[in-house]
Amino acid sequence: MNALIINCSPVRTGATSEIVKIVMEQLSARYDVKGICIDDYSFTFCKGCRSCHSTAKCGLNDAPVIQAIMDEYDKADIIVSVSPSYWADIPGQFKAFIDRCTPWCNTHEPHATIRTGKKGYAIALRTGPNMPECERIISSIEHFYGHLEIECMGHMGLTSIEYKTDVEPRKNEIIEFCSGI
Repeated sequence: MNALIINCSPVRTGATSEIVKIVMEQLSARYDVKGICIDDYSFTFCKGCRSCHSTAKCGLNDAPVIQAIMDEYDKADIIVSVSPSYWADIPGQFKAFIDRCTPWCNTHEPHATIRTGKKGYAIALRTGPNMPECERIISSIEHFYGHLEIECMGHMGLTSIEYKTDVEPRKNEIIEFCSGI
C-alpha cells in the first residue's frame, strides 16, 4: 500500500517538515511512502470560470502541475496532510491548490476522479496554546477530503509549536497517532 504525506506549508524546513519526517519514518515500516511539499509546485490561482463544471478539466495553462499532484493522490491509499496555521487556517498555497482541484470535486457532473477507497488523515499545528485554531485547519482538510471522496479516518492537533525544536518534546504523541494509521 502507498502513503502520501503532504507538507501543506510553504516552508520546507520548519516545524511542519519535522512532523512530516516523523510521520514518514513511522509509516515507512508499513507502507511505501512518498512525501511532497506544496511549495515544490508552482501554479496560479483558480479563476472561477467554472469551465471544469462541464468538462471535468481545468483550462488554465498550468493545469498539468495540478494533474501531477493529483496523480500522487491517485497512487496513494493513505493520505496524510500536515498543515500549520496561517491566520487560523491552512496556508494560502495549500488553499490555492484545493481551489484548483475543482475538476475533481464531487459536487458537479461530470467530474474527474481518483481511485476510491482512500483513507485520509490530518495533522494541524499552531504556535498558540488553544486548540480551536487546529480544529479549523482540520475541518478545512477534511472538507477537501470529502469532496474527493477520501474517507476521513483521524486527525491530530498540536498546539504551542513554533519552531523545529518544539516538535521533539511532542514526538511520542505523533508516533502514537501514526500507530493508528
